[in-house]
Amino acid sequence: MADYETHHQHQSIPKETAFQALNTIIQLHFEKTLEKKRSIDLQKKDLQKLFQFFFIFLALIFLSQSQSPRLQCRHCWIPIILLSLGHLIFYVSVAQTLRCINGFKYQRRCHKLTLGLATEKLREMKIRLGSGGGGEFDGVGDDEFEICYQEPPESYFGKFKRNWALHFGFLIFIYGFMVSSSVVLLCF
Repeated sequence: MADYETHHQHQSIPKETAFQALNTIIQLHFEKTLEKKRSIDLQKKDLQKLFQFFFIFLALIFLSQSQSPRLQCRHCWIPIILLSLGHLIFYVSVAQTLRCINGFKYQRRCHKLTLGLATEKLREMKIRLGSGGGGEFDGVGDDEFEICYQEPPESYFGKFKRNWALHFGFLIFIYGFMVSSSVVLLCF
């Protein structure tokens, strides 16, 4: 067993095999990057549809309040409850969609970083071969061509937190505006 491990560690890799392995890794991560981009685009379309339906709902509530002669100040709890339920449902839907978008963005970033590392190793290998390499790499083992899955630094998550804060700050602003406009329409 020790002879196998010693022999396996010092084994050199043919250039065609190394090129093929790195090109396969590059192709895989490139395809994954495109797949994640398509997933992000689909989720963003869903988010836009959610916003459209939500604003149609708000417009209907606002229109029914302004056009109804029977609603008075004592009835203002009805639109406020409807607005609260609508905002709560919308909040949960947006939270889930943003969670999916952020997950896909994180995975896409990981694939981009891994793709960059594999491309850099392939470029270094071509430079080394061009400067005087032969059919095999002398003294280079399997571990040099191993490409580990790369992850972005912790600071990358700040981008997601800003995105959440922007969406939910806007949602809270709309909620406050709609409740106050309901009270003003019905009570004054």
